Amino acid sequence: MKSDNQNFAHALVAAAGAHPHRDCLVLGAGPDALVWSYHDLEQFSERMAGALASLGTGVGDRVVVQTEKSAEAVALYLGCLRLGAVYVPLNTAYTAAEVHYFLADAEPKVFVCTGAASGPCSGAAARAGATLVTLEADGSGSLAEAARAAEPYSGVAARAAGDLAAIVYTSGTTGRSKGAMLTHGNLASSAEVLRDYWGWRDDDVLLHALPIFHVHGLFVALHCALLGATPMIFLARFDAAEVAAALPRATVMMGVPTFYTRLLERDDVNRDTCANMRLFVSGSAPLTAQTFAAWEARTGHRILERYGMSETMMNTSNPLDGERVAGTVGFPLPGVEARIAAEDGTVLPPGEIGTIEVKGPNVFAGYWHMPDKTAEEFRDDGFFITGDLATMDESGRITIVGRGKDLVISGGYNIYPKEIETLLDEMPGVVESAVIGVPHPDFGEGVVAVLVTDGTAVGQAEVDRALDGRLARFKQPKAVVTVDALPRNAMGKVQKNQLREQYAHLFTQPHP
Repeated sequence: MKSDNQNFAHALVAAAGAHPHRDCLVLGAGPDALVWSYHDLEQFSERMAGALASLGTGVGDRVVVQTEKSAEAVALYLGCLRLGAVYVPLNTAYTAAEVHYFLADAEPKVFVCTGAASGPCSGAAARAGATLVTLEADGSGSLAEAARAAEPYSGVAARAAGDLAAIVYTSGTTGRSKGAMLTHGNLASSAEVLRDYWGWRDDDVLLHALPIFHVHGLFVALHCALLGATPMIFLARFDAAEVAAALPRATVMMGVPTFYTRLLERDDVNRDTCANMRLFVSGSAPLTAQTFAAWEARTGHRILERYGMSETMMNTSNPLDGERVAGTVGFPLPGVEARIAAEDGTVLPPGEIGTIEVKGPNVFAGYWHMPDKTAEEFRDDGFFITGDLATMDESGRITIVGRGKDLVISGGYNIYPKEIETLLDEMPGVVESAVIGVPHPDFGEGVVAVLVTDGTAVGQAEVDRALDGRLARFKQPKAVVTVDALPRNAMGKVQKNQLREQYAHLFTQPHP
């Protein structure tokens, strides 16, 4: 019988309780890897919840987290859910200057960070009224250390499906990041649908090499395994050699296209090493047809590509059983409605290009502190306007053909040009700038800065120096070009589509 408590932690606690002695987190790919059982994780999440409670954290309070991937970080996330607090993960690459904005906006009760960030971020945490703590397991006075001595919080706070569980920040076209509010119902519905749609088995072993500050690694990969109480080979980061060594012991891997291109460079990734695998999933960035074909030829497996975003988690997927078509993201998942619409909301017939709009229990509750922006992004009938351009065929299969709002996805991370352009335009000698994404063989898309200057020499080195410490490395341009003028339409708007066409082969053509 389903519990009245719709806190997503309730389902995870029940799953762990059914298999307490089963391996949960296998920390590393080697024979000496440390192993946490489901019982270990549950116990430590109770103590982590107790430690947070001792800092005054309660239902609805935000906990902002910028830490490295670890078993303790997973326990911290589960501890937040237990308390009914709101988990707010931040990319570990964000600089102190970027973190200041998130702290001011989220107004957290607690900010959990690495020791290296504690000094640069202490002032911002104090201004936001947040208690700053570090997570490091071996750090004196750290949250992990406090958890070991804390009174366990063994309950699960009562929450409704519509109550807030997490805030995931996604960059905005205006340069201001937006906090997508995800509810307990959002998390539960997405996890349950993916578990069933991807045929999660009791003997599955997930190879987890994704970061856990991102929807893909945290709410897709982690939740599937936790809901099934199945083991994870939990790698601190993607390392091609480590992943290749772990493949024979795994059955499922979720990754971004870069994972697959890097693994294809290795001779030890082949049909033999992948013989135990049943499912390879790719997302967070477009997978090229060439990578799809090369992976199948090398391993005998067809990668399953799917489509999601921070505001909705997963929307569509190629089928587990059935044709997985290269270059497409499959069909709307069960319970998700999807349509292709014109700018005015008119639903378009099959084959025509328009914006994907989605509706379902996976769709977020709105943007934190941004009611007007939330209203702009939803139709009157409840459909969310994703901003992604696509076609849908007669069967309902969706193919993404581009992205509205000039979003760039590099290495699986969302990058909005306006944030970068604002900083470039402040540089001496730069008259104006346009930032675009073009195909990159390793990252899916590479960021390119197109500059108009006053004659001052502004190149890659100058841009790197100007952005160092002000912008996460993954957002910084991988190439800089200068032009006499940016192409514009009759209304004066920069025609970035022309720039993308002009520099489409910047990273893919052989250099002389």
